[in-house]
Amino acid sequence: MQNFVFHNPTKIIFGRNTIPSIGPETAAWGKRCLLVYGTGSIRGNGVYDAVQTSLREAGLEVIDHGGVRSNPLLSHVREGIAKVGAHSIDVVTAVGGGSVIDSAKAICAGSAVDHDVWKFFTGKKSIKHALPLTTVLTLAASGSEMNSGMVITNDETREKFGFGNRLLYPRTSILDPEATFTVPPSYTAYGAVDSIAHVLEYYMTSEDPATPVQDRLMEGLVRNAMDACDRCLADRRDYQGRADLMWTATLSLNGLTGAGLGRVGMPMHMIEHSLSALYDAPHGAGLSAIIPGWLRWRSREDDRKIIQLGERVFNFDRCGVPRSAAATIHMLEKWFVRAGCPVTLDDLNIPAADIPAIAENAVRLARVWRLERYSRETIAEILSLCLAASGRV
Repeated sequence: MQNFVFHNPTKIIFGRNTIPSIGPETAAWGKRCLLVYGTGSIRGNGVYDAVQTSLREAGLEVIDHGGVRSNPLLSHVREGIAKVGAHSIDVVTAVGGGSVIDSAKAICAGSAVDHDVWKFFTGKKSIKHALPLTTVLTLAASGSEMNSGMVITNDETREKFGFGNRLLYPRTSILDPEATFTVPPSYTAYGAVDSIAHVLEYYMTSEDPATPVQDRLMEGLVRNAMDACDRCLADRRDYQGRADLMWTATLSLNGLTGAGLGRVGMPMHMIEHSLSALYDAPHGAGLSAIIPGWLRWRSREDDRKIIQLGERVFNFDRCGVPRSAAATIHMLEKWFVRAGCPVTLDDLNIPAADIPAIAENAVRLARVWRLERYSRETIAEILSLCLAASGRV
């Protein structure tokens, strides 16, 4: 285990009937609030009204900024930044999933500077100040409600880049599992895949061989994500299933899993971001198509952790499956398919002929994230392994 500092300043309020807390929690940071949300689902399930009521009863002036897409756009972030200036906003509230929260974080950061917010994502500028942010989570997936990261798509350059800074942690996040009851089955599964991918990135890329505490934690999160997702798909109003999935997704990327691992990377996310940017693929769907291929590529040089994952998450002995990396990948693919997720580029209607263009797009983010070993050629090789499933799925 490596030396580390773990510090997470986000206050979590978890459970039923917690959404009315958003007003007092937000009023502690300002009086004029920009309310950031998606394309309308929160209006149908009562969450929007509950949030508006709480904010206004707490004495806040509220300016709406709806319309965030599932792959959030830089142009929409810029519109939000303009609203902050026009209305003298001093606090931002995000109501939605990772896309909404990430957009709100970018608005918080971009509103505090004179330069364009995209410079943060390309590494040309660093965040020194940001508006305070509170959130109400409506989709278990990204962990953005309790971390310092954000991901935005530049709709002009078709680049989907991510960036993190300690000033981007939400001050308070409200996690009411009932707010996720209306999430469609597809996005419930995509959210579970996203949380699994967050865990696997760290689990597979750490170079420290002695991390038993972190390994067991991450293996448990993967298993919990699958089990909870299965329950939610069987009954979308299963409160305990929704609660387990929501907290699992939050814990998967709140800094805890990476503590003590040393340097880690997110190569699967790096490649998937190009699928989202170029084809507007749902993030979780793109990840479920990338993960098996990346694992096949990884197994060629080191299959130890892949086999360990299979033994501990899928229990090879109980299933009567031979002990191998291929068996782990096959079991993971089987679960993806059972949950209704794609497992190949073909499932996403992405032809093999597009691989060079995808690799060219992805390598730009690899450079920003300093993933030196991921050249165009390497990314193209990984993508070629995403063209077909194991053959037994």
